Amino acid sequence: MRAAVYYGPNKVTIDDIPEPAPGEGEVKVRVGFNGICGTDLHEFFAGPIFIPTEPHALTGKQAPLVLGHEFSGTITELGAGVEGFAEGDRVAIEPIYRCGRCGPCQSGRYNICQSIGFHGLMADGGMAEATIVPQNMLHKLPESVSLQMGALVEPMSVAYHAARLGAVRPGDSALVMGAGPIGIGVWFALKGLGLDDVYVVEPSPVRRASIENLGARTLDPAATDIPEFIRDHTGGNGVAAAYDAAGVQPAVATALQCIGAHKALVSVAIYEKPLETPLLNLVMNESRIQGSLCYTGDDYRAVIGLMAQGHYDTTGWVTTIPIEQVIDEGFHALHAGKKMKVLIDPAL
Repeated sequence: MRAAVYYGPNKVTIDDIPEPAPGEGEVKVRVGFNGICGTDLHEFFAGPIFIPTEPHALTGKQAPLVLGHEFSGTITELGAGVEGFAEGDRVAIEPIYRCGRCGPCQSGRYNICQSIGFHGLMADGGMAEATIVPQNMLHKLPESVSLQMGALVEPMSVAYHAARLGAVRPGDSALVMGAGPIGIGVWFALKGLGLDDVYVVEPSPVRRASIENLGARTLDPAATDIPEFIRDHTGGNGVAAAYDAAGVQPAVATALQCIGAHKALVSVAIYEKPLETPLLNLVMNESRIQGSLCYTGDDYRAVIGLMAQGHYDTTGWVTTIPIEQVIDEGFHALHAGKKMKVLIDPAL
């Protein structure tokens, strides 16, 4: 079968590899769609970062391996001991490997497991025609949720988890820094949580137009003094939460000037360079920076529920390509800002 295999920086090839077979507690999934994540880009252009060069503590796997952790598909074979699923079930994959023993796992926060691993980074993943998945990663998709939408459950759950960490309530105001896929996801999540007063800050005209077409209100930081606008808009109170999905110093500095007293800036970005944090803002405001990593099953179930209601719209920001085009039309196009979200269809 065809698979996108990672060997090292700037070296991913489409290889013909043997069809895998499920072991105990595992299922074989025929991949419907697999999204290219920002993490995949970091691995391709600057890795290995998360991909292990020695056997991973939980999976025993190391490079070279098949990429892909944002995917959906159809179960085609059950391993021994699998219950509650059947061949033909359409599923989204929650790709976290967890130890179940560390403090975070014991408290239910397995998304910050001390030995965390990811399908498609620490084990062969979904950029292939098929992959083997442990049963505890499976989430059934309702008939109303397409496999294409199912491949977006993972990134949208990243965004939903972050949105919830802001402790917002219906009627609150919020600010999202960045209108890439995760920023779009945070906006969708906040709307799903009952917030109508949400602004998205984005310098790129193309990205602003994309999220505006979905119904969002945007601000151009080159044309608007964002902190002054938020002060005026909120009567000096600041927003109930801000979300950094941009990962750059100006976004963080701006957001910290916009949050209300005792409120949070939720960081859901990957930072390639160290940031200078204006601690005076935090001290004088008794505000905080809240980190956000991944998701749990609760986030998956919430996102799938919203998708079943037609809450998410892929118009204008999601494109699909064959697996053979993963380098040029995937990694390079995304890195150059020519595309926003790319899904691979291994059947094309």
